[in-house]
Amino acid sequence: MPARSTPKSKRSWSSSWLVPVVVLAVAAAGIAVVFSLNSGSGSAGASGTSTAGPDQAQANGQPDLRIVERRDASDVMAAGPADAPVAMVVFSDYQCQFCARFNAETLPLMMEYADAGDLRIEWRDVNVFGPASERAARASYAAGLQGAFWEYHNGLFKGGKHRSETDLSEQALNGLATELGLDADKFAADLGAEETARQIAANQKLGLELGAYSTPVIILGGQPIVGAQPSQVFHDAFQAALAAAK
Repeated sequence: MPARSTPKSKRSWSSSWLVPVVVLAVAAAGIAVVFSLNSGSGSAGASGTSTAGPDQAQANGQPDLRIVERRDASDVMAAGPADAPVAMVVFSDYQCQFCARFNAETLPLMMEYADAGDLRIEWRDVNVFGPASERAARASYAAGLQGAFWEYHNGLFKGGKHRSETDLSEQALNGLATELGLDADKFAADLGAEETARQIAANQKLGLELGAYSTPVIILGGQPIVGAQPSQVFHDAFQAALAAAK
């Protein structure tokens, strides 16, 4: 996979990233029916999707969730141009088998669109499976501070599988960083840093305020897709959003 430019040093949290709670509450109410199609955390058996463009979706009474897009060029958990015509925000969990499936089967296709400059991908962890997931999210962010978010992220979902809770221990996460050739001391420091914890907590808060208690939940072109749907679903949704953006 082609290298992607990411910042090498830690940055302060930007208040412009925070979405007003009232706006999110309205958006969450609007997509509650879609999210409720999931039977529980990590479920992808029942799901909902919308492939209409943003303008058509709004005309149909569906909320436009493009408000969750940060479009921050310094975001270490993103791929593709910040000003790409379409954005995809992924709410995920490193202990979710369906997130691992999405990562293996669909993300490579979406990365092609990002590499072509047509799609912005922003990864957000909601950590619904608890402390081990939150620790893994902090670790992936720490790797991102060394420009290796996607390499580390893919290591956590290697082979389309998620790691066990034991394999998400601090020792194991540090071990993966060493395997990838990262600066071990810097990684360990960033993993435990208060700023890293704040970033991950804010990502989780954003997802949960939207009602993303089941993973994965994807906002593509402002419209929700719930569950590890076939790649064709994402292709069609992307093409519809791209056409609407032109």
